[in-house]
Amino acid sequence: MKKLKFTDLLITIMLGVVFGITMKFWDDLYTVIKPMLPVARQLIYGMWFMVGVFAMLLIRKPGAALLSSIAAAGLSAFIGHGIEVLIYGFMQGLGAELLFAAFRYKRFGIIVAGLAGVASCVASFLLDMFYGYANLEAWALIVKYGLRVISAFLFTGVFAYFIVRALEATGVTNLIRPVAKEEYTALDE
Repeated sequence: MKKLKFTDLLITIMLGVVFGITMKFWDDLYTVIKPMLPVARQLIYGMWFMVGVFAMLLIRKPGAALLSSIAAAGLSAFIGHGIEVLIYGFMQGLGAELLFAAFRYKRFGIIVAGLAGVASCVASFLLDMFYGYANLEAWALIVKYGLRVISAFLFTGVFAYFIVRALEATGVTNLIRPVAKEEYTALDE
């Protein structure tokens, strides 16, 4: 099993920082559309699940999803969202990490990436239940979290997958890890 090297750690943490900044702006967007689309805004919620999966697709080593998610949440907590965000970051990263571990860190296709996003969403839902944020009627829970699952799959499965695929096609990722033909086929699985 491949272990994270120092350069992997730096890149993973930097991805977390970049996503942490992006999430701040995403939070502003989410707040702006709240009055206009109170339910449909759940369809853009998947952005918060993307960092761990994106890092794993890029680095492809155990721990990348969890570490990047914690780094993003750490920055978010630092800029004023509170310690609770750090707990969410840990749980969401853990959800994605466990999904990739279930595939023995050998499958990185669009479906596996999407499922990792859904696993992050499920971890987030469990925390929402614990904190009382999900105290809704059954139909409202199904709608709200159903839309979040769709969003999680789209952002972490589809968007992250194609962004990483585009980065690999340009050769940018060769500095992170040399891309062999087998790795391209691993993305297709």
